Amino acid sequence: MNEPLLITARDNPLLQRIRKLAGDPGAYRKQGQVWLEGDHLVGAALQRGVALDEMVLAESAWAERPDWRGWAAQARRVMRVPDLLFKTLSSLESPARLGALLATPQAPAMDPAAASVVLDRLQDAGNVGSILRSAAAFGVRQVLAIRGTAGLWSPKVLRAGMGAHFGLHLIEGLSPEDLADLQVPLLATSSHGGLLLGEARLPQPCAWVLGHEGQGVDEALMARCAHTVRIPQPGGEESLNVAAAAAVCLFASTLN
Repeated sequence: MNEPLLITARDNPLLQRIRKLAGDPGAYRKQGQVWLEGDHLVGAALQRGVALDEMVLAESAWAERPDWRGWAAQARRVMRVPDLLFKTLSSLESPARLGALLATPQAPAMDPAAASVVLDRLQDAGNVGSILRSAAAFGVRQVLAIRGTAGLWSPKVLRAGMGAHFGLHLIEGLSPEDLADLQVPLLATSSHGGLLLGEARLPQPCAWVLGHEGQGVDEALMARCAHTVRIPQPGGEESLNVAAAAAVCLFASTLN
């Protein structure tokens, strides 16, 4: 392909838009675009056939990475920027020299019968992204986020998800009442009581409900749960990090 347009102005409108998307967790909702930074995320999107609006490469990457130039041929528009200017688009200590913009994916309709993960107001973007990665790894394709959960397409959640987003059906901004349409039983994690994971047979399929890091599962949502499930902790800790608990529970579901 021909060499892409070279952008050298720091205040270029495209670069300003990318900085906003990279720095504001909620900007993807306002601007209707998502910023993917790094070859891992861009490659994961392309592997799933996601259409990219714009791809931006540092000049050194354009010169040194023929494989990335091949990726660029799949984007609607391609730009290159000087390496120092590319660093202004990134919050990472070592900028990846490659990024892409895509339209914010439209949420699919909820599948009432699907095995699911429900995120109840989880605040930490790293936890949310890690849970998405575990869901994808263990074959749970539907993730339902209650209003107040960290933005599923925000930069930190994307980085922690490591490309899992593109294999999942993600629906956010829900209320507990919206889950009334689910036909699968809801299971809430608890550090206090309920079914003991590893001893009780789990319903299949089900929806795992993971609560706020400090407050746990909301009372109204807990009332909709068929069971609470406790993870045995012989080491004596009071509770697990929610992302660690999610991985344990989702793995346990594969054993039933």
